[in-house]
Amino acid sequence: MSDSEDSPESWISSFCSLLGHEYFAEVSEDFIEDDFNLTGLQPLVPMYKEALEMILDVEPEEEEEDEEEDEDEEEEEEEEDNDAVMRGENGERMSGGFRRAGERRQMLDLSVIESSAELLYGLIHQRYITSRPGMQQMADKYELQHFGLCPRVYCNGARVVPVGSSDIPGQDTVKLFCPSCLDIYTPPNSRFQAVDGAFFGTTFGYLFFMSFPEYDVSPKGDLLNLAGNSPDRPLESKSRSSSLTSTPVPGSVTTATDLVPPPPPLPPQPSTINGIPTTNLAPGLGQGKIHENRIYGFKVAQRARTGPRMKWLRDKPADINGLDESARYHEQYGGDPEGEVFGGEGANGTGHFEQLSRRKKAPVRRRRKPAAEGATNGPGGDVG
Repeated sequence: MSDSEDSPESWISSFCSLLGHEYFAEVSEDFIEDDFNLTGLQPLVPMYKEALEMILDVEPEEEEEDEEEDEDEEEEEEEEDNDAVMRGENGERMSGGFRRAGERRQMLDLSVIESSAELLYGLIHQRYITSRPGMQQMADKYELQHFGLCPRVYCNGARVVPVGSSDIPGQDTVKLFCPSCLDIYTPPNSRFQAVDGAFFGTTFGYLFFMSFPEYDVSPKGDLLNLAGNSPDRPLESKSRSSSLTSTPVPGSVTTATDLVPPPPPLPPQPSTINGIPTTNLAPGLGQGKIHENRIYGFKVAQRARTGPRMKWLRDKPADINGLDESARYHEQYGGDPEGEVFGGEGANGTGHFEQLSRRKKAPVRRRRKPAAEGATNGPGGDVG
């Protein structure tokens, strides 16, 4: 047998292999041993030192072992005295003896340390997955779809990542963030309902897709045209049901919807905005990707009791140029959007700097000088 088979499994590996812990990444021991990465965690975790030793598989110190041996000797003496009392008339030991108090206390301490170790590892995990090696581990899981897919229909199977709705432990369970609709969902499997959302935090989901802009989060296999528009594809706002009836039938009556002019063509769309491909900017939102309530084919009015509400939360402009705030700023004030010049040499840029220079500045405060000698009595005082 090899050495790897003989060596026991570490606490971190066994914790991540438990049922319901598939979302966790294995934090490296080098990351845990760095005191900077553990700053501020000691007040949050009871029995912090013992929990950290359990995570790192560190054996207790010799002093603690000596103290435990002394306690065991005292407990053995107490047990012998109890045995003498618990013997019957024939000198035989009576059945149903009591468990040693030291064993009960030791089991209680181990359970408390175990729960503290899980809490401490979760808080360390929240920081580890925002580092470069931790994010790479989560990227490997994301590529293999370990986190699952978005349940929303218009996202059409976009991959999700685990996030938390709070950074404080005990507030809420883990959620799944979808980059296609920018919303969070409860995991479909109930075994994840016991995982604290603070073990993943509120930062990881957004930082992950900013660190890996090359990932394509657009829906795959969009046979029903649910994925929306790309820079190379024009806007298609008709649904599948309307496309089936769009072919004119000879002798049919022309309705008012047939007389609606088509929307004007969109200007050239950028391929990237701030280094992120425009195809990854919430491809599951916008026109044609919001469910509309209908009764017998007619849309439900917004003023109705069961009408649609807050549709603007899933709205997205058809012209992606409206989302490029940097280009809009430099179009107004001049300068190069790719550079670091804010004002430029044009008229807009010069006027912008002149406007900044004309701003009213706060007056300079000066210290009051002490009164001269002989003037302590004021202007009307006696001198001499």
